[in-house]
Amino acid sequence: MSNDSRITYTEDAGKLRCAVIQMGLNVSTDLEPAQIRDAMNEAHLPLIDQAGEAGVKILCFQEVFNQPYFCPSQDAKWYAAAERVPEGPTTTLMQQYAKKHQMVIIVPIYEEVQTGVYYNTAAVIDADGSYLGKYHKTHIPQVAGFWEKFFFKPGKSDWPVFNTAYGRIGVYICYDRHFPEGWRALALNGAEIIFNPSATVAGLSQYLWELEQPASAAANGCYIAAINRVGREQPWDIGEFYGSSYFVNPRGQIEAQASATDDELLIHDLDMSMVREVRNNWQFFRDRRPDAYTRLTDGE
Repeated sequence: MSNDSRITYTEDAGKLRCAVIQMGLNVSTDLEPAQIRDAMNEAHLPLIDQAGEAGVKILCFQEVFNQPYFCPSQDAKWYAAAERVPEGPTTTLMQQYAKKHQMVIIVPIYEEVQTGVYYNTAAVIDADGSYLGKYHKTHIPQVAGFWEKFFFKPGKSDWPVFNTAYGRIGVYICYDRHFPEGWRALALNGAEIIFNPSATVAGLSQYLWELEQPASAAANGCYIAAINRVGREQPWDIGEFYGSSYFVNPRGQIEAQASATDDELLIHDLDMSMVREVRNNWQFFRDRRPDAYTRLTDGE
């Protein structure tokens, strides 16, 4: 983390204060994965403390936050980056910080569930430091620069929603965001805020970055927090991770956004009464026709 990391927040009394952290890789990929993990965890700690001191109630990091985005490679070295959840070093550390600040923390990391079985995971820790559970990324891309099937098994999701001390939250990771079915499933299960930790570079997806999540927030009457990393990562250099993390409200309006280039703690106060207001007004869930959608799930 650079010394001039930005802290940006809007303040509104009586609302739910949430935050996201976007960060560039600050060490060489020549190091061992455990060394990179420790360095990136350490780089996040000052911003976690600053979030806690600012009264943040829910905090989320970017996808696989304490490692490079190693999926441009198909290098077995990176299997060593995987940790156990919740007993691994990163989840254990974040449990301590969640309890310290009475803050819910969503921790997106690379997980080994058993020997040779790996998932792209987000662990959810409650404000008392207790482990609530995890989400496994459901949709796994396999295209040039994003060879994720080499590293991650697809999750078999029941679309978990976590009843935290401050609200009901869901997680939908990176490439998942292109599939509207998961947003809807999380909302139907009661999610009021959905966190979307990502690692995405400039190019075809950049236009979609401020299109898909706002549309999904409006369609499902919920807040969405979209989190991306920043900078370029060697030796792969597949492009610029363009940051631009943001919070979008249930009307589809982006309320707060981070820069495209800087390590940043983005803090924003969410008006949770808007969730009920929008859902009452539009009644999209009532007017669904699942009986007409069977073709969506009948085939492979």
